[in-house]
Amino acid sequence: MSEQPDSTQPDPGPVEADTGPDTAIHTENDNGTDAAIDTLDVAVAELRPALEAILMVSDEPLGTVRLASVVGHPVEDVETALQALAGEYAEQRRGFELRNVGGGWRYYTRDEYAAVVEGFVLDGQQARLTQAALETLAVVAYKQPVSRARVSAIRGVNVDGVMRTLLTRGLVEEAGQDHETGANLYRTTGYFLERIGVTSIDELPELAPYLPDMEDFEDELAEMVSTPTPEPEAQPETAPEHGHPSPHSGDGTEPDGGTEPS
Repeated sequence: MSEQPDSTQPDPGPVEADTGPDTAIHTENDNGTDAAIDTLDVAVAELRPALEAILMVSDEPLGTVRLASVVGHPVEDVETALQALAGEYAEQRRGFELRNVGGGWRYYTRDEYAAVVEGFVLDGQQARLTQAALETLAVVAYKQPVSRARVSAIRGVNVDGVMRTLLTRGLVEEAGQDHETGANLYRTTGYFLERIGVTSIDELPELAPYLPDMEDFEDELAEMVSTPTPEPEAQPETAPEHGHPSPHSGDGTEPDGGTEPS
């Protein structure tokens, strides 16, 4: 009889970690557990310009680890570059500055130019607010302090652009961060109260008189549940009058949009 080959395989030994193009930065969470943040060995862009571009379009502070995962540089290099940029802006006395606030980096206008910015925001904005802006402002007024995501959930649409308009107009302002999610919170300003002619949020009219009664909703739901849905009646098949079928016969949309000819 022929010998059967040995089916056992030698132990390959310890497997080395993958050193391909995709690696991960390991950080420690607040609870002491290890978390991996995806990044790249090869930087996707020059570090400082890439950080400036990302921070310019961000609506909220960004952490160092998050920035490192986007630009593809080590966290230590990103932290050093951010500190260098902040010092560079301060030395050159730019109209803006880079601050590390609430665990994240963000651009802010410099304090000494507040009067110029305020004049532009308050005096140079005379156009009327759109219906979407008014609805968003009402949600902030009655739910403040509230996050942008919560306002979007209530209205059912994205409100990023509208919130930027309200911030620019000086009608809403940042009111800290949510302790659970870290999201920025927003509230109305004193300028908002001045524009609507009240001295306090407590003077806003109550919403209850303008909302439908719950009894109306319950009656409507009960009626919908109790009313059976009628089944469509079967249509008898009819033979075409001519030998050839009409090109408009059968299911579908009529070429004229379904309207009756006059």
